[in-house]
Amino acid sequence: MSDDSIEMFDASEASTDSDWLSIMQEIGDESGYFEPLGDKHSAFFSDLGPVLLVSFETVSGVRGAGGGQMPLGYQIAAPRGWSSLTILAQGDTWYRDAAVYGFFDRLIDDAFFEDFDRVVFYGAGMGGYGAAAFSVAAPGSTVLALAPQSTLQTEAAEWDRRFLQARRLDFTSRFGFAPDMVEGCETVFIVYDPIQQVDAVHAAMFRAPHVHRLRARNIGRDPQAELARINVLRPLIDAACTGSLTPQHFFRLWRQRRTNAHYLGRLIGRLQIQNRPALLLRALTVANSLVEHPQLRKALERVQSGKPLRD
Repeated sequence: MSDDSIEMFDASEASTDSDWLSIMQEIGDESGYFEPLGDKHSAFFSDLGPVLLVSFETVSGVRGAGGGQMPLGYQIAAPRGWSSLTILAQGDTWYRDAAVYGFFDRLIDDAFFEDFDRVVFYGAGMGGYGAAAFSVAAPGSTVLALAPQSTLQTEAAEWDRRFLQARRLDFTSRFGFAPDMVEGCETVFIVYDPIQQVDAVHAAMFRAPHVHRLRARNIGRDPQAELARINVLRPLIDAACTGSLTPQHFFRLWRQRRTNAHYLGRLIGRLQIQNRPALLLRALTVANSLVEHPQLRKALERVQSGKPLRD
């Protein structure tokens, strides 16, 4: 199916969340459906083809990212003739809501996921938790989760103090402990930065043989944004949806960071903070051999002359 044969929907006229939800309802009526799930969640389904991309996103993230204020899952799936189902949260809910559980119960009862040749669950951070936790609804599916939380139950994850408000949520009932929920998946890919120790501990809790923990050193606290900056995010999700994603494929994509000025600049900044002049000089030399960028060139000249990067 060619891009020209697919009508791409757009919600960019929305100026408020209320406007956006109304527009998405209209789009859902044409593309598949848009269904509120309680007060803080909703589901948007685009029915196009036999591959289904299930993404877990937030309303603020969708509206703030551009792309016609359409969910990332839809933006990636629709041009390729794939179906998409996006679970949208209004706020930091971690999708812990009886209305969301009930929605997935209905999908299971209706054998919804059996209508598709391939089902991929995707999300990042909170969305990564959602992707892993609800993948149990579609045995044999693939999960691609970027820096997901395994749980935020106080007793099980007291070492994660980033989301203290989320400890009020119930992570012990249905769809709760994400590492247990991926047991029926065909393959699970967990992308994380080993330098981010809390993310690394969460990743380590996904231990099954079919789980691939993909170490992306220096990707930082927002791997989705970083992968998007180096033009790797969409190819990565594409590979998951075509069944071609492997650890080797991921690391080939991840190598693109070596020629990305933003990534190199952040890495050089880290080395400067660590006060490692020899390694800083080497990194700047390599960066300038790969990328033509005036700031990198000036930084190398300063370090070569024995000056600090900043006065």
